[in-house]
Amino acid sequence: MATMTSKKDYYETLGVPKTASAEEIKKSFRNKARHLHPDNKDSGDEQAFKELAEAYEVLSDQQKRATYDRYGHEGVKGAGQGFDNFDFSNFSGFGMDDIVDMLDSFFGGGGGMRGGRRGGPEQGAHLKFDMEIEFLDAVFGTEKTINVRRLEDCESCSGSGAAPGSNPVPCVTCAGVGQVQQVINTFFGQALRVIACPACQGSGSKIDKPCKDCKGEALVRKQKEFQIKIPAGIDSGTRLRVQAGGDKGRKGGPFGDLFVVLHIKEHETFVRDGETIHIRQPISYSLAALGGEILVPTVEGAKPLKINAGTQTGTTVQMKNLGVPRFTGQQRRDNRRGDQIVHLLVETPTKLSGEEKKLLEKLAELRGERLTLSKADIAKAEEANKENHKENSDKNDSGKNQEKNEKTADNGSDKSAGESPESKSEKADSKKDAGKSAKKKKDDSKDNSFLDKIVDAFRPKNGETQH
Repeated sequence: MATMTSKKDYYETLGVPKTASAEEIKKSFRNKARHLHPDNKDSGDEQAFKELAEAYEVLSDQQKRATYDRYGHEGVKGAGQGFDNFDFSNFSGFGMDDIVDMLDSFFGGGGGMRGGRRGGPEQGAHLKFDMEIEFLDAVFGTEKTINVRRLEDCESCSGSGAAPGSNPVPCVTCAGVGQVQQVINTFFGQALRVIACPACQGSGSKIDKPCKDCKGEALVRKQKEFQIKIPAGIDSGTRLRVQAGGDKGRKGGPFGDLFVVLHIKEHETFVRDGETIHIRQPISYSLAALGGEILVPTVEGAKPLKINAGTQTGTTVQMKNLGVPRFTGQQRRDNRRGDQIVHLLVETPTKLSGEEKKLLEKLAELRGERLTLSKADIAKAEEANKENHKENSDKNDSGKNQEKNEKTADNGSDKSAGESPESKSEKADSKKDAGKSAKKKKDDSKDNSFLDKIVDAFRPKNGETQH
């Protein structure tokens, strides 16, 4: 009694979900084909390979796949029948990857048996436009007008490519279809291959009298004006997309897109870091010492800033919500902004009037500061330098003598090789004690030198009195 067997689901055979893309189907087929091909001695399975090839034949063809999804196996009867009596020995001499490439090409991965009409409408090319804008325009947003040269339908022939008063005529080679069939020999036998008509390049028609303005191309390059809205907070390098702002597609195809790439000019005062603005602000010596208030430039104009008494060069002050607005796309969704960071620089006056000079000298006197050195101060410093030099020289001599003594001791040890063990032990202990003593002297000398430096650091200088 015969038993009825049902075919395995094609998606299950290929190991992909029903939502798989064409690329995912192709990848899965190639991986499984290498594994199941009869020439693979380890895992080859001729029957499973034929089922795999049948599944790929259907699912790699968009039209067959749609029919299979709707009607199942009944809708694609006859698929894979060419594999029933196929002799795989035809592939002998080829590598596994070569075989998979041939199968993939045969089923349409590279155009193969099916081929499509190439003379249909084509998408127009995308265009790029570089725009330079001012710093403040990027902060607050603006609107600019740009002119772009792009391909559009020729007005003289209304985009037909034929001279006025004439029309394209059907191609004789393909009878206006745009495709022709070609018989090819494959490993599976002869097959029909559908290709674009070489006479009309797949358009299905020919132009006997081309338009003079477009020379039969149907498209001409024209100047097109666009209004570009630049959102607040935009940064350099951002691309704004203008849909259908690119070239017109051939054969009635749609326009491509226009991408506007923004480049922001540097500002002489402000430096931007994301949403934060930095500024260098010089302040006078008296303002830094006494504190006060000044006007500081911001992107919104001059704003007051409080300076604390005793401010040092390099101090930074934060001015909240005076930075760049937060950019979250082509439309700003909130009012949050970054901050402005002010870097304060204390300026030392280079030119002083007589009165200013007297006032600063009086200030130095009140603070107990001396502006010049006496001969005694210089002599004292030179004497300290000599003492330091002598101390360093003594340390070097001490180190050399110690090294010499150690070598001498080693030589003596070699000469006394015949001495008793007790004598050798006593000399070794004596040598160890001498080494410890020398090291202690060296450490004490180092500690004393370090302490001297600390004491010198806290001694009154320039005539100051110790409190």
